[in-house]
Amino acid sequence: MEDEALLERILGGDHDAFRDLVERYQMSLVRLARYYVKSEASAEDVAQDTWIAVMQGLERFEGRSSFKTWLFRIAANRARKTGTREYRVVTVDPVDPVSSARFNEGGMWNEAPVPFTELINDKLANAGVLEACRNAIRDLPEPQQSVVTLRDVEGLSTREVSDLLELSEANTRVLLHRGRAKIRETLEETLTGGRSWQ
Repeated sequence: MEDEALLERILGGDHDAFRDLVERYQMSLVRLARYYVKSEASAEDVAQDTWIAVMQGLERFEGRSSFKTWLFRIAANRARKTGTREYRVVTVDPVDPVSSARFNEGGMWNEAPVPFTELINDKLANAGVLEACRNAIRDLPEPQQSVVTLRDVEGLSTREVSDLLELSEANTRVLLHRGRAKIRETLEETLTGGRSWQ
């Protein structure tokens, strides 16, 4: 069910719809909050505070952005306050073993990868591939993990991710590129034993 339909049901007093919404986004909120706070427990507290704020402000939600963007904005603001962190500046290491092995100085592929579809078509049902992808994302260092999760798993735009994490769009793109490259490397091991794919 779409978020908007769940919101209508919640406003109509349907408690099951609220539970469905929480189940849909709880883990994402905790992951987002974890970027700002020092512990998993604090991240869970931020997520709980976010849901309280959503319930208090749901009638005022105007739909100018998607519900997901609105929800993540509330979570990010609460996480920033909880973490009491200063503006985040991420330095980008110019020597990244994944990037330097795969890409030239201009950011182009050193060797064209094999098309992804040729390798994955027969493996879509393979739960091991999905698990390897989840593990690869989980193993990414911060802030790559947050950037990849928000952009590729949650489907936010690059601008939304950079706003939420208080990064420049250029820095967000670099972190996304490097995170994806590391995930690609892990999945290549799972699918092909190391042969490149796209």
